Amino acid sequence: MKYCKFPEPAPVFRWTVSESHRYKVRVMKIYTKTGDAGETGLFGGGRVRKDSVRVDAYGEVDELNASLGLARSLPIPQELGELLLKLQEQLFTVGAVLATPAGTKASEHIPTLEPEWVASMEQAIDSFEAELSPMTHFILPGGSQAAAALHLARTVCRRAERHVVAAMREGEAPQSVVTFLNRLSDLLFVMARVANHRVGIEDVKWIPEKPGK
Repeated sequence: MKYCKFPEPAPVFRWTVSESHRYKVRVMKIYTKTGDAGETGLFGGGRVRKDSVRVDAYGEVDELNASLGLARSLPIPQELGELLLKLQEQLFTVGAVLATPAGTKASEHIPTLEPEWVASMEQAIDSFEAELSPMTHFILPGGSQAAAALHLARTVCRRAERHVVAAMREGEAPQSVVTFLNRLSDLLFVMARVANHRVGIEDVKWIPEKPGK
């Protein structure tokens, strides 16, 4: 099942006939007013406050996904754009995992994080770094539009990771999500450098002033 958004309401079902078979189709309503009191529904049932660590965590992941969509909408090398799309799809799984309490019936039906996703990110990092000059200084975020957007996405990813760590401490997020986000932030940093490199823009090194000057 693919989710188009993290819903506040309970799902609405409509009976539909197709090839002489009846099946249920999930219909999502945009506004329901059920969250007006500051609570939201989780996958698998149950309601929590919107400022709970779980909701905070998957809200940050949702913002991260949107930031990748922004980067993908800009002029960007095709290889990087295709990789961003794949990462966006994986982030929807991350969000679903965070929005579903472990042990509920719903947890048996949502996608799971695959270990090879992290391995694939590590391979991409190694491949991209092979075409870049070694880093000898910290660099300033920026450059091309795509690189600037990827640097911004990296900072959103780090923030999402911090919030997921808080949720993990409360027993409401698995370690696998932290690992995924930690590696993703590294990948986004390298992708930003590659986006600049492929259009001939050099990284701007941060050269701190010496003390006393």
